[in-house]
Amino acid sequence: MKKILGTLICLVCMSTYSHTINYENQVLRQWHIQESNRYVAGSFSVLKDNVVYIEDAQNKLVKVPLSKLSKADQQYVHQKVANINAINTTGVNQNRASSSIFFYAKFIGLMSLLVALLVLMVKKVERKKWSYVLPSILVGVGMTLFSFTKKMLTTTDPVLVNAAFQPFVPNVATSWDNTYFYVESKGIPSHTMMVGISNHGWQQQVPIPQCYVGSNHWSIPLNPVLAATPIPIDNVHFTRGAIAIAANGVPIFNYHTNTGVDSYTDGQLDNFGGHSGRGDDYHYHIAPLHLYTSGQTTTNLPCAYSFDGFPVYGSVEPDGSPMLALDANHGHLGSNGVYHYHGTSTAPYMIGNFVGQVTEDATYQLIPQPAAHPVRTENWTPLVGALITSLVPNGTNNGYNLTYTLNGVSGYGINYVWNGIVYTFTYITPTGSTTTNYNHGFAQCQIPLALEAFSIESQIKLYPNPASDLLHIDFGIPDLASKVQSFAIYGLKGDEVMRTTHFSSTIDIKNLAKGIYMVKIQLPNNLITKRLIIN
Repeated sequence: MKKILGTLICLVCMSTYSHTINYENQVLRQWHIQESNRYVAGSFSVLKDNVVYIEDAQNKLVKVPLSKLSKADQQYVHQKVANINAINTTGVNQNRASSSIFFYAKFIGLMSLLVALLVLMVKKVERKKWSYVLPSILVGVGMTLFSFTKKMLTTTDPVLVNAAFQPFVPNVATSWDNTYFYVESKGIPSHTMMVGISNHGWQQQVPIPQCYVGSNHWSIPLNPVLAATPIPIDNVHFTRGAIAIAANGVPIFNYHTNTGVDSYTDGQLDNFGGHSGRGDDYHYHIAPLHLYTSGQTTTNLPCAYSFDGFPVYGSVEPDGSPMLALDANHGHLGSNGVYHYHGTSTAPYMIGNFVGQVTEDATYQLIPQPAAHPVRTENWTPLVGALITSLVPNGTNNGYNLTYTLNGVSGYGINYVWNGIVYTFTYITPTGSTTTNYNHGFAQCQIPLALEAFSIESQIKLYPNPASDLLHIDFGIPDLASKVQSFAIYGLKGDEVMRTTHFSSTIDIKNLAKGIYMVKIQLPNNLITKRLIIN
């Protein structure tokens, strides 16, 4: 009897997880711009702010106002947007609805089975043996309830997200609103780039700092929604663009290249798992586990965040314990009930399928995401026999010097500098050099500087303090009040008694009991804490 009960309990505990896959198709088109009566050959990428983004044959994005396209093209765009929305919204919601029905049906079924087991035990098991059987059933009930409870939690705490990026300030800047957590960076790490790529993997592309700032920032959802049908990170989906952002501000791409091969095992990546793309933009293709081994961050913090809203950890759990078994998505639920991925040294290296809902455009790129800005117009190809030996910043900090050997012969290199929108590339060979100027580049930008927390805290005043009815906040710095992301009041035991994301410099506190409280004001890159007495 005990064997039967044990088997049934195991079946209950093992029947709570499943994973599926789906696919889409790509569409290409010839576009007619009526105003100038010209045509652009390319594929539809996305419609944003009534501007159509078209990827041309050179993999560059062409922006065309929707109103300047032919009526047929406008109709095509609206249909594409409707189709994409149907796939990423309506279809997902329908799947979520059916998944929710199945979820609760499974929950009721499992609980019914457990009740039946309990009744069977009462009827069939001798009372003196209850002390052996009852604990097993209670464990089964507890595990079942815990697994279902954990599945319901998907909240991402922006303060936790912010902590992951803080070790890399000022190379990254962060902020957030109610919907997204934003990361600004230049996409350039502190480690050596490009060295380690094999003799057939370098496509003669080099790292140029990009302007992932302002409205061209990286976005992490703060309210991730579990996908009823997780989309795979494979050789079809997401072979363009980034799927995650490393804590040091470097984007992370699908480990498959656009030709479908594993970029890591194919030797296309440098010693840190990165290389430069067609836009001379540096990015990783595997999890940035080197951030842990180099001591740049700690194992209790994520090394990256996926663009479905969930964090990526290394070889240990956030609490320091050994990594638990990974599911088909390359992660699992944490002890806090929130899902997270793990980076590993073998495929898929970081994410197997997106656990959270994401949106693909017609070219299988995850959106929203910022754009890199290519400077060179040539279609560079792999330089067989080339081995990069070094890449170092130049003496004036406005460019890099790259050296490489070709079939074992030294004396090759690329020196490139920028001055405003002019980028100068000098291609060096053992017999001479050639220089090309590109006059259509972009001016280098600056990462927004974080205000120093200690100087801000000394400026912010709460008055009156002690207070009774109304609390006034004086920031002492012009426009700082407009940067407040959240305002909260906590009791001394850490219990939150008031929170608002619509900040006002006057706060009504009449409903708060007398006592001592802590006021926490979240600003971009800073959390300010003040003591408040209410009498």
